[in-house]
Amino acid sequence: MAKNKRLAAARAKVEAGKVYGVDEAVALVKGNATAKFDETVEIALNLGIDPRHADQMVRGFVSLPNGTGKTLRVAVFARGPKAEEAQAAGADIVGAEDLMEKVQAGEINFDHCIAMPDMMALVGRLGKILGPRGLMPNPKLGTVTMNVKGAVEAAKSGQVEYRAEKSGIVHAGVGKASFSEDKLAENVRAFIDAVQKARPSGAKGAYMKKGALSSTMGPGVQLDLSAFAG
Repeated sequence: MAKNKRLAAARAKVEAGKVYGVDEAVALVKGNATAKFDETVEIALNLGIDPRHADQMVRGFVSLPNGTGKTLRVAVFARGPKAEEAQAAGADIVGAEDLMEKVQAGEINFDHCIAMPDMMALVGRLGKILGPRGLMPNPKLGTVTMNVKGAVEAAKSGQVEYRAEKSGIVHAGVGKASFSEDKLAENVRAFIDAVQKARPSGAKGAYMKKGALSSTMGPGVQLDLSAFAG
């Protein structure tokens, strides 16, 4: 009952049908995040695309200027000096055949996966396991790279991945409710800008159709995306 009352009170603060600028939306979402834990602030963007077509897929990474408030566990497939480089950069798990065997056994204790180019013959065997989880390293996303140090540091510093679902929606966590309004707004703008720049060649008509910001336990607040149209 208390939960329902809290949610009803939060919804009452959000005007139905109204779209809010980023700063106002952040203030509303932050004010409505009254759970007993530090809620994640999430963004969802409804894009005018059909991801079933290769030329309309939207996927990439964006480094949020103020991080996400969550520490990603990073795994790196590498050997020798590059393995040492990955460990020094802060990778949580580093290995080659031994790491492959752990993944095959169901031990996937990481949120982000990076691989050296010469490791892809090995990693390729794990496609059916890592692919569905969105963990398969990909050179287009910078997760198959010689610059292991840079890739690990980027992942650890607040880099988030976005990928359009079948319905054309991309979503991601852009911070915690405990962040200041300024930091949250900066992260939101960075995320929207990144998705806008990733507009695929096959997208026709309106690209960013709708957007909403919410916290884990709070109601959604519709975003005014007109300032990002391009």
